[in-house]
Amino acid sequence: MLDSIAAHHLATVLRKKPGFLFHLFNGSGAEFSAKILRIEKRGVEVEVIEHLHTETVTKLRLHLLIALSKGERMDFALQKAVELGVNSITPIISERTVVRLSAERLERKMDHWRKIIIAACEQSGRSLIPALMPIQSVDQTITSPPSGLSILLDHRSEQSLSQLDRPLGDLNLIVGPEGGLSANERQGLIGAGFSGIHLGPRVLRTETAPLAALAAIQTLWGDF
Repeated sequence: MLDSIAAHHLATVLRKKPGFLFHLFNGSGAEFSAKILRIEKRGVEVEVIEHLHTETVTKLRLHLLIALSKGERMDFALQKAVELGVNSITPIISERTVVRLSAERLERKMDHWRKIIIAACEQSGRSLIPALMPIQSVDQTITSPPSGLSILLDHRSEQSLSQLDRPLGDLNLIVGPEGGLSANERQGLIGAGFSGIHLGPRVLRTETAPLAALAAIQTLWGDF
């Protein structure tokens, strides 16, 4: 049986009937051909026909750490980051983060973001779902910095992506909120091993900056 979201999309939104052939992925990288057998009130029963392929893990593993933003900006950034090939996403809270969530609202938001990520995988043909990591503060990132090449987007920086050495595995990209990271946060991240880089002479919006950076990273070192 399909989960309720996939079942609703097939049966109610797309109005597909028994016998309809489609592709199904398990979220761990495998994609299959499948057929609808029955549509019932309790769900949609399908038959898995054959394994088509398994998505290979790219040599460059992209990890996006992105500050919470207002309204649909966060949804947009997560959706496009998945399309651009990120392997994990970590929501970040900084000193200047405008969005503040209670524990209950955060739980609902995390569930909403997972659905955004899954839908983006379906749209872009990805069968390996990027991990949505627990929310953390910039201070936690500074205290326990990730391994690999770590990049801080900062329009004040004097170096660009092309001046960095080619990463061998993990690449971590941190993007601040609408008001940017504070001076103390920037200094702390640089002290923790992050390299500040700029994306040209323009100051980009919080939902534009990570996508421009990811596209540039994929072009320089990834699978573009």
